[in-house]
Amino acid sequence: MVKAKEAKKAKTSTKTFHNYIGGEWTKSASGESFENLNPADTTDVIGRFPASNEEDVNRAVEAAKNAATKWRRTPAPKRAEILFRLGEILRANKDRFTREMTREMGKVTKEAGGDVQEAIDCTYYTAGEGRRLHGFTTPAEMPNKFAMCVRQPVGICGLITPFNFPMAIPSWKLIPALVCGNTVVLKSGEDVPLSALNLVKSCEEAGIPKGVVNLVNGHGAEVGAPLVGHKDVRLISFTGSTDTGRNIAEQCAQTNKIVSLEMGGKNAIIVMDDADVENAVEGSLWGAFGTSGQRCTASSRLVVHRKVYKKFCEKLVERVKQLKVGNGLEAKTEVGPVINQAAMEKILGYIEIGQKEDKAKLACGGNRLTRGDYAKGYFIEPTVFTDVAPTMRIGQEEIFGPVTSVIPFSTLDEAIDIVNNVPYGLSSAIYTQDVNQAFYAMQELYTGICYVNSATIGAEVHLPFGGTKATGNGHREAGTQVLDIFTEWKSLYVDYSGKLQRAQIDLVEI
Repeated sequence: MVKAKEAKKAKTSTKTFHNYIGGEWTKSASGESFENLNPADTTDVIGRFPASNEEDVNRAVEAAKNAATKWRRTPAPKRAEILFRLGEILRANKDRFTREMTREMGKVTKEAGGDVQEAIDCTYYTAGEGRRLHGFTTPAEMPNKFAMCVRQPVGICGLITPFNFPMAIPSWKLIPALVCGNTVVLKSGEDVPLSALNLVKSCEEAGIPKGVVNLVNGHGAEVGAPLVGHKDVRLISFTGSTDTGRNIAEQCAQTNKIVSLEMGGKNAIIVMDDADVENAVEGSLWGAFGTSGQRCTASSRLVVHRKVYKKFCEKLVERVKQLKVGNGLEAKTEVGPVINQAAMEKILGYIEIGQKEDKAKLACGGNRLTRGDYAKGYFIEPTVFTDVAPTMRIGQEEIFGPVTSVIPFSTLDEAIDIVNNVPYGLSSAIYTQDVNQAFYAMQELYTGICYVNSATIGAEVHLPFGGTKATGNGHREAGTQVLDIFTEWKSLYVDYSGKLQRAQIDLVEI
């Protein structure tokens, strides 16, 4: 943990950081910058970052274009060796990257460490694909003919990432894109530019050639939009809000770009009457209030069987009231701040909506914390609503904050209907000791991820990550499935018969 003296020292000096374009750290074309603030203490300025514009995007895309052929022709195992070195560098710097992430994003140190570790895991795992990147062979229809398929890189990739996993999510996109032979332009979340910079600087240290990885800092309208619209960018991979994702998809459709979207979630934990209630409460605390609820996989609905409903709610509220809210750099903190003023106002607005919903009960929390150490940050009490009806706004819409709703049910089929009856389909969970109920739920829950006896969060890098319905557009990140985003298939035929053979026309006689 960082000591108070270290934190005080960090606040006395404000560094200026730059974009990374064509292997050089450069100022923005605008000459302007923005401040990166600690959401736990907005008087703490982490650094000043370039407020970039379309000119910077154009330069970054041009650099990626110039580097594309050489990187594509670099053998995939060699690309993987460089990425493995990147993993080693990330591991060596994990503690520093963790502290800096907590300072700029607010999540508690243990969670920030998990975020960096996920980037490390992703890098090691994906580097292994450099010696696979499998296609396949198959029998041809004609004699003396060979048929197979291989992967080829798509080209220049634009990567647009959010604030809540400042290093993990960029790595999910960046590392697979690179091992597949693509060049990239990364636009990180404007609230967390330092973590993305740490990742890119590590790429530079690992020896990734100039122009292969480019970083452009700035806001969505000035950087994201021109990146999406650039004629030379072949693919956009985006994680963020549903509304922004839909706009990106519409724009990409106009130029036939490949687009991968990871967007919202309204995830639910089912607690059956035979569940270990203590375990379910612990899972719900982690699922609902980890990262201050700022996860697309957050457990924002707790669907609880009526037979254990009262017991569960009492234990949950008791534990929530005990959660320590504070600066994520402090060892005892369990819930940090939310990311910024706009997020805080949105979350408080949903709490107000919940209080006005008919019959819903505010069981605990609901307030902004403003006294003492909380005065300079964006802190909200962990909040629980009980007796929530499934159709209420707080039970349907993504809040993206430390707020969860408890919904009663009577039968497993009713619970499954409640879980499925939202616009999203990212993650779901069920707590039960009955294997039959567990497998039935896994079959019927229409989500991209499903847990048994665990919360809705905690993805592992070797499994596909993504959801159904408004959560995304059908693609998956992580696992080997992510390779299908960053590669195009090429079918290859070799006819060694020495004559023209017309498939489907020159039928082979037996």
